[in-house]
Amino acid sequence: MRRRGAPKAPMLAPLARDPVRALAASRIREVANAAMGAPDVLAFWFGEPDRPTPPFIVDAAKAALDAGDTFYLPNLGLPVLRESLAAYVGRLHGGGASIGAARIGVTSSGVSALMLAAQALVSPGDRVVAVVPLWPNLTAIASVLGARVDTVPLSVADGRWRLDVERLLAALTPGTRLLMINSPGNPTGWVMPAEAVRAVREHCRRHGIWILSDEAYERLVFDGSGCAPSFLDGADPQDRLVVANTFSKTWQMTGWRLGWLVMPEPLVPDVEKLVEFNTSCAPGFVQRAGLAAVRDGEAVAAAFTGYVQNGADALMAALAEVPRVRPVAPDGAMYVLLRVEGERDSLALAKALVRDARLGLAPGVAFGEACEGWLRWCVARPAATLQDGADRLAGFLARR
Repeated sequence: MRRRGAPKAPMLAPLARDPVRALAASRIREVANAAMGAPDVLAFWFGEPDRPTPPFIVDAAKAALDAGDTFYLPNLGLPVLRESLAAYVGRLHGGGASIGAARIGVTSSGVSALMLAAQALVSPGDRVVAVVPLWPNLTAIASVLGARVDTVPLSVADGRWRLDVERLLAALTPGTRLLMINSPGNPTGWVMPAEAVRAVREHCRRHGIWILSDEAYERLVFDGSGCAPSFLDGADPQDRLVVANTFSKTWQMTGWRLGWLVMPEPLVPDVEKLVEFNTSCAPGFVQRAGLAAVRDGEAVAAAFTGYVQNGADALMAALAEVPRVRPVAPDGAMYVLLRVEGERDSLALAKALVRDARLGLAPGVAFGEACEGWLRWCVARPAATLQDGADRLAGFLARR
């Protein structure tokens, strides 16, 4: 009991942990929130197509709902979906015998897959290396778990994004816990060459370094191969390798929030526990939609890659006619990164474009300091829409 007249104990502010408070709010949302839904704004700020999910996928979800599929399911997903994903991954990466359903975990979105993997692998104080520019959620996941993130930047050479593999290998020192890498890359459209994938995997294997590979855009590659090089290609089942993927991009299912992990079998039971403590399971009717996509969506995947590639080509051609604009051609994913000569503050520039040109682009700073001064443009749009956007950019710069 406090004595009369004794000072009160100071009340602590009801605040989150320091790493959570240190997280930066999304700079893309900061730009988009000012004009989201405005009919006169051409919005290219988010990484999603303008097309809705294909009807056969939607119909599978409707049928599941009509059948009463609204109950809890196994933490790691429907067995039939895990088996179908194992077969799909095996077809793409030549490992059908080694990538069995026991190595697959279905998750409630691709970003949930990334968070689950990081929760399983990263402890406070661990050293994590990331290749940047990079989708900010990846490095933020490591930071919020208390890890120290060191970065290795891409550079531009001969009009393409390039990785200095030797620089990356030098950064992956013994004692490094985890490498985070995304190829095809968001926001750059960079695709990691197969020989670089092999060199990095062998180096990490020698030093016991885990690899968390975000392969969300693996089908969106513009060399005609149908799939980007993967860390799963030629991997050993016991490699310290976790590959995260999503239904969002390949099958135009961004709002469905469904993803998956491929992981070493000894890691699976612990990830299963983490799923229970995060989301319990992905919804059954959403998983049924995903099953339809995996089983019957190959034509959709090919057509969407062509659509995105046409968009990238159309935008690059349109931007070539705009003075002061310097884009870098992507090799995959669904974005073009560009610089405007004389402009260094990408957030201020993106806000001005929305306000004065009704053009919505993502500020490069949203992807870290390595991307400051750049703007990201989603190209999953018709050529005419992209040309309209380029014209708005040209008019804005002429007036500026």
